[in-house]
Amino acid sequence: MPKFDANLSMMFNEVPFLERFERAARAGFRGVEFLFPYDHAKAEIRAALAANGLELVLHNMPPGNWAGGERGLGCLPGREAEFRAGVATALDYATFLGLPRIHCMAGICPADLPRDVALRTLVDNFRYAARECRAAGLTLLVEPINDRDIPGYCLNTSADGIAVLDAVGEDNVRLQYDVYHMQIMEGDLAPTFEALLPRIGHVQIADTPGRHEPGTGEIHYPFLFTHFDRSGYAGWVGCEYRPAAVTEDGLGWATPWLRG
Repeated sequence: MPKFDANLSMMFNEVPFLERFERAARAGFRGVEFLFPYDHAKAEIRAALAANGLELVLHNMPPGNWAGGERGLGCLPGREAEFRAGVATALDYATFLGLPRIHCMAGICPADLPRDVALRTLVDNFRYAARECRAAGLTLLVEPINDRDIPGYCLNTSADGIAVLDAVGEDNVRLQYDVYHMQIMEGDLAPTFEALLPRIGHVQIADTPGRHEPGTGEIHYPFLFTHFDRSGYAGWVGCEYRPAAVTEDGLGWATPWLRG
């Protein structure tokens, strides 16, 4: 049976970050994930996890200049030293916090950069990250992201993600399958998920349009959750959505799954 975790970067935003752990636990979540931990001390995050009996499921490697619009450094030639420094920083947090998996954003491909150069850079960087992750006992995740929310993002479809996994060639690299992004880019969710299951290391969800909670859009999540279960997926499902109102008021969809 899948396990659902709360993405604290998008949920419970009405309170400061370190207070969201308690809100997630009170809502029934047993795990949490978030984009980046680097604005907070490692010890503060570990204390918040322990105080609320929560497992940390996932966070991202540093993305470059996030405020300036960067969404990862993986595909950017000439930034390899910065990328490797980010890997070291991420693993320092991940090992301290007991994290089993970490996501590395591919980045936005500049319009004047040939795609084959971007992909070659991406594969080389991800191979380096994968080997560093293996030494630390972690799985590296690769996520395709739709080109509507992040125009120019280097990886957009599940086929893009699998091609990178194959090119990297390391056995600790898995696909991060985000239902929201894949509904926008390719649809056909149930059979695609089932076919990709042996390569999937983490799942994330949101409804579309709006990127709100399940039940607010076009995706038939009750069917999809049952399909995940029937297919044998027993990993975490990250709730990476923007609540339409107060987070707790929109958790009716989760009643059969939280504390199950």
